[in-house]
Amino acid sequence: MAMPISCSAFRRAALTLALVAGGMPAFAQESTSQSASQSTGQSTSQIASNQPAGEVVLIPNRVIYPGETIELGALKQVTLLPGKHKPDAVATRSEELQGKIAKRTLLPGRYIPSAAIREAWLVEQGAAVQVFFVAGGLTITATAVTLQPGSAGDFIKVRNSDSGKILSGTVMADGTIQVGAS
Repeated sequence: MAMPISCSAFRRAALTLALVAGGMPAFAQESTSQSASQSTGQSTSQIASNQPAGEVVLIPNRVIYPGETIELGALKQVTLLPGKHKPDAVATRSEELQGKIAKRTLLPGRYIPSAAIREAWLVEQGAAVQVFFVAGGLTITATAVTLQPGSAGDFIKVRNSDSGKILSGTVMADGTIQVGAS
């Protein structure tokens, strides 16, 4: 007969599993609110007058699901505890996060790994796009359908609408595709 697992052992195991699967927790305390900082005259990066100011970072304040656009309203500003530093390869500033897309589930109170976010797609899969080939003074344009999504600078495959031929090209900032000689 199997022995039942004690409740505290079960909770410890669940917490350990959550820490391993969910990423690294941010060792921080919430920054003071704007109104509190204005009334006291302190900046939000100061913790207390007798402690050195810690690094201010942004972490999710709710679950952010894969494919969801990261908005500043879904993030919470916290100040790292004195002596704690953010790990490498995590995004913690608004410039790194605003408008990006979550590639995986981002949990509240955890750092956001840089590998877990991506730029928003400039062209979606299946979209009709203009394809350009430029060589010297020669410019050839055609209409194609994207076979994969892409951001500016990504190398993607497209299918020529007239010939059915598959081409590879670079997504340009205006949403067109530039192909090279093959």
